[in-house]
Amino acid sequence: MSDRAVTLAAVAYDRSNLHANEQIVVDEHPHWIMLMWSVVWVVLAIAFGIFLLVQGWTGWFGTGTKWVAILALVVSLLYLAQRLIKWYSTNFVITTDRCIYREGIISKRGIEIPLERINTVFFHQHLFERLVRAGDLMIESAGTGGEQRFEDIRNPVMVQNLLYQTMEDNENRKFDRIRTPAEGPGAGGSVADEIAKLAALRDQGHLTDAEFAAQKAQLLARQPPSV
Repeated sequence: MSDRAVTLAAVAYDRSNLHANEQIVVDEHPHWIMLMWSVVWVVLAIAFGIFLLVQGWTGWFGTGTKWVAILALVVSLLYLAQRLIKWYSTNFVITTDRCIYREGIISKRGIEIPLERINTVFFHQHLFERLVRAGDLMIESAGTGGEQRFEDIRNPVMVQNLLYQTMEDNENRKFDRIRTPAEGPGAGGSVADEIAKLAALRDQGHLTDAEFAAQKAQLLARQPPSV
């Protein structure tokens, strides 16, 4: 999965923000479609300016039309610069533990969703977005945040699949950590100790009540019958 992460990455997410043993799966800027309309406005402003200049108007009216053309070009270039800055400062990141969204240089905004809290992942693409492999990704998670929408994601179908695969891998690692100390007699203490560890994981939010009950039942089933 790390090889595919390299192909998706644009500018690396700051590794100092990662937790211990946490690895990046996806790290990308928004799709270039985010800049499309700002480029269109620049082209239209240039075309509009050329149209006004070739008319050959003179006097105060001609001077006024030239200033209008210049103003339209400056405004469109400023809009393009603003979109470029937003594109450069926005990162959508999937790690082995979290889904992270960051945007902004001066005023920053960020969202972090633990993988174990994600319930459903949707994507949406218009016809043109399908042609250029762009789209929106919606993540429905437990908690007060509810559904989060991330726009202009590169290849949202692949990102959705990678996210589900990463969630499954994260779930498997979680149960491996639970099962490892309880593999055999004396490996991790008494059954009561292992149940206490499971209870602690449940209280910390790493296990649901149903998962706790299932693991507890497995531990009790391994316990030798009393003589």
